[in-house]
Formats: sequence, structure tokens, C-alpha cells
Amino acid sequence: MRLVFAPEISAAFFGGDPDNFNFPRYALDVSFLRLYENGKAVRTPQHLTWKARAPLPGEATFVSGNPSSTDRLLTVAQLETQRDLILPIGQLQRAELRGRLIEFSRRDAESRRIATDSLFGVENSFKALFGQQSALNSPSLMDAKRVEEAELRARVAADPALATRIGDPWSEISALQKVTADQFLRYRQLEAASGGNSELFDYAQILVRAARERTLPSSERLPAFADARLPLLEKQLLDAAPVDPALEQLELEFWLLKTREYLTADDPVTRLLLGRESPEALSQALVAGSRLGDPAVRKALWDGGEAAVAASDDPMIRYALKIDAEARAVRKAWETQVSAPTEAAAARIASARFAVYGDKVYPDATFSLRLSYGKVAGWTWRGREVPPTTTLAGLYERATGAEPFRVADRWLAARDRMNLDAVLNFVTTNDIVGGNSGSPVISAKGEVLGAAFDGNIHSLGGDYGYDAILNRTVVVSTAGATEALRHVYGADALVRELGVR
Repeated sequence: MRLVFAPEISAAFFGGDPDNFNFPRYALDVSFLRLYENGKAVRTPQHLTWKARAPLPGEATFVSGNPSSTDRLLTVAQLETQRDLILPIGQLQRAELRGRLIEFSRRDAESRRIATDSLFGVENSFKALFGQQSALNSPSLMDAKRVEEAELRARVAADPALATRIGDPWSEISALQKVTADQFLRYRQLEAASGGNSELFDYAQILVRAARERTLPSSERLPAFADARLPLLEKQLLDAAPVDPALEQLELEFWLLKTREYLTADDPVTRLLLGRESPEALSQALVAGSRLGDPAVRKALWDGGEAAVAASDDPMIRYALKIDAEARAVRKAWETQVSAPTEAAAARIASARFAVYGDKVYPDATFSLRLSYGKVAGWTWRGREVPPTTTLAGLYERATGAEPFRVADRWLAARDRMNLDAVLNFVTTNDIVGGNSGSPVISAKGEVLGAAFDGNIHSLGGDYGYDAILNRTVVVSTAGATEALRHVYGADALVRELGVR
């Protein structure tokens, strides 16, 4: 598989964070790959047809892809915990980390380059979860969830045999929310989000745990270390990737600061993590002394197993070894007291839903292949009509010359050569979530009209439920992409390969 074409980031992510998860949108968020076999491009006689035309308002659209995950089957009690505890804690930390990364990126041009990916990831997550938080704060969504839950419970209660089989998993899950609240911060800081976003800590933890887990039968290991997953884990661990010490220290220091803040300085976990050190000094020492940025060092530890890891004097390895037993204990407590009983109760609720509704409702997304149907349509928000399409002309009108609304010089030079009325982005009512990015958007005739690359801000509540009035899929149009390929990038051969004459 080889990369054929990808635009510069100013085109792919035009509008940056302000436009992310919004519409109108003017992004050429596309790339093209070609498959090869025995050194020759693969011939695929059966394929969808690229159609470089504008979508029609109201036109039927289909999206084929693999939506990642949704939480539409959570109980009201679980949604309240998400709204009141889990999302706010994460958002507070993301907001502060975003500020630290912005300040880091302002040091100089190199710092800006180094921080770009991390800042993008934090800003993207912050905005996505802001949309989820907004949905859970909406009385209409929560009221609808309460009505749905009450109806299902009533239908179960009305069938004595079903009620005996199902029991009362809703009350069980409700009672588990106190246990969740009691354990969440410790579990988050020491296990689920341990090390923050530090690559060096992540390498160390993988090496320490892999050394132990690989001595066990596959069925007894932590899921990430099962035989089926080891090849990919090994590749990810050993792939060469740049590690910047200054950014590493920022990430590790922030995690230690937040752990001390949330758990308090007197908590045994905090004392284990810091000892008598400050977050600033400890993070500096761990990063400065570690050699795990070198793939050869990581490979030697991976191949050497328990003996090599135990003998290592790398400070990050020593640190991961020091805290691993407590982290595992926190993980085990969470799994046995929170996730396992929750999953068991949720399975009975799912069984009840199927018994009552059959195949009239579909299950949560799990990366399995799905086909979504919808149509090209805008929406109305707070009295303002949002049209379903944007054009190349709108891109130039939106451009200010300053980031993130700056177009590349080649785009400025190509302006007079393009059809400025060509549709660049459009929206549809298709029900998609994260994981669908890159999915083809297809007409009823099997024509590719574009590629899904985002949703509007309202669609972020799609994690909990779909709102046909407001939720929209954001699409790069084949019409606008073809214009850009021809007149901005001179990719005429690629255009011909796509079948456009």
C-alpha cells in the first residue's frame, strides 16, 4: 500500500480547531492510496464509481464503514455518572494541558512543530467530549432516556418469565455508581491514564508488563498481551519514532501534578509516584536519563524478557517496575468491583431489549461493518438555516491570511483556474460516529459522491443517541476534490485513474 496523494495541512484542516466539528466547512481532508501486488498496481474491476458532481439537496446517501463505539445502551444512572464525574474530570485536565501545550509551542518554530500533533490531539478530544457533555446536559436527551428506560422496565415487568430471567439489572447498575465514583480517580490516574501522554513511560510500561505477561499462558494474560495481539504491539513498540525530551517532560510532569492534585499529597499512590521528589524534578530526571527513545534499546529489552528488564538501569524502566504492582492492584479492583458486575448487568439489559424489541433496534457500534442511510440536508439551529453545501468560492471568502484560515500559495495561484461554484464540502443526515472517517458517501446509483471526514457539533451527542433533526455527517465532495486535484496540484494522471474525463 503506497501513498499517492495527500494535501498540505492548511488544506486538509483548513479552519483548524475553530471549524473542527462545525459547519460550514471548507476542508480538503482527503488522501489516496494505491494497492500493489508483486510490484504492480492491483487491478480491481469491481469498484465504486467516482462521480465528480455536486450532491443534490434531498438526495439519498449511503455510508459504508466501521463506526468505532457508542454508548447508546447505557442506563440513566450511567449517563449521569458520565455527565457529573467522568467527562468533567477529563475535560478539566485537557483544558489545562491544552494551555500548557500552546505556551510550549510559542517558544520558537521548532517547539511549534514538535507540539503540533499533541496539541491537535488534545484540542480534538476536548471538542469531541465537549459535544458529548453538551448532549448529556440537554434535558431533552436525558428525559428521552428516562422514558426509554421506564418503558423497557415496564415491558419486562409485564412478562413474568422474562422478569424472572432478567431480574433488576438497572438497580444493580445504579448501586454500582457509588463504587465507580469512589474508585474512578485512582483508577484513572494510576492505570487508565498513567504516564499522561509520555511515549517514554508508555514504552517502559509495555516492556515491564510484556516481560511478565509473556511468561503466562495467553488466556491468563492482560488482554493487550494475548498472543493474537502481540505482533502488532511489538511493531508499535519497535517502530522508529522521534521522541522530544522537552515535550516528554511536559507530559509526564503534568500527569504527576494532576495525580497529586486529585488524590492529594498524602495518598499512598501519590507517595508511591513521587516519594520526596517534586513532579518537575522527577519528570526531568526520568526523561533525561532514559534511553528508551532508541528502538534498539527497546528491542533488546523486548527480546531479553524478564531478565533483561529486571537488570535494566534505565530510570524509566525502574520507575515503571516500582509502580506496576500498585497499578495492577488498582486495575484488578476496578475490573472486579466495577467493570465486571456492570458488564454482567448490561448484558441482561441487552437481552431484555432483544426480547422486547427484537431486531427493530440495532446494537451499539463495535467497529463492525455497517451501512448507514440518509440524505443531503442542512438544518436549522437557533433560528438560523444552515445550508447543506459549501463551495470553493466560500473557501476563498473565509480565508484571512492568518492561521488557521490561511490557504497555501498554490491555492491562491490556482483561484482563477477553478470552477469556484464547485461544491467543496456538504452534510447529510447519515448516522455515523468516530471510526467512519474516510468512509465513502455513495448515491443510490452506487456513485462515490465524497468521503465522510467529520460531524457537526450536534453529532457528537451521537455517542448516546441519534437526533435526525440536528445530527449531520460532514463530507468532502468529489466535485471540489477533483477541481483541486486538477488545478491546484496538477494531478491529472490521478484524475484520469479515477475515471474522470
